[in-house]
Amino acid sequence: MQRRKFSREFKLEAVRLVKERGLAVAQADRDLDVHEIVLRKWVREFAADKQEAFPGHGEMKPEQQEIRRLRKEVAKLKAERDILKKPRPTSRRTRYEVCLYREALRDLAAIVALWGSRCLTQ
Repeated sequence: MQRRKFSREFKLEAVRLVKERGLAVAQADRDLDVHEIVLRKWVREFAADKQEAFPGHGEMKPEQQEIRRLRKEVAKLKAERDILKKPRPTSRRTRYEVCLYREALRDLAAIVALWGSRCLTQ
């Protein structure tokens, strides 16, 4: 069984039947073949915001769109912050160890790494 979808116009007419014509919700739901709870929900939504009531399938109210955009931005900023909080990779074994590079003799083309403490003198 598929879920029924109602257009904005249908919902507005159903609410007008109840509000303006004074038809009871129980009678209107039988006439329109809509469940009473659904019809009461439509009346509440219309009373809360008459201009932006029933925005349509897949559409949101402007306030909801702004909230969604801000939540995305917050998530992005948190991810960037977490990346910046991570410790930088280092080759030192302890924080006091310093890696010094010294050129080898003329015969050797490679560079030799000397590991030492904080204060290493030549």
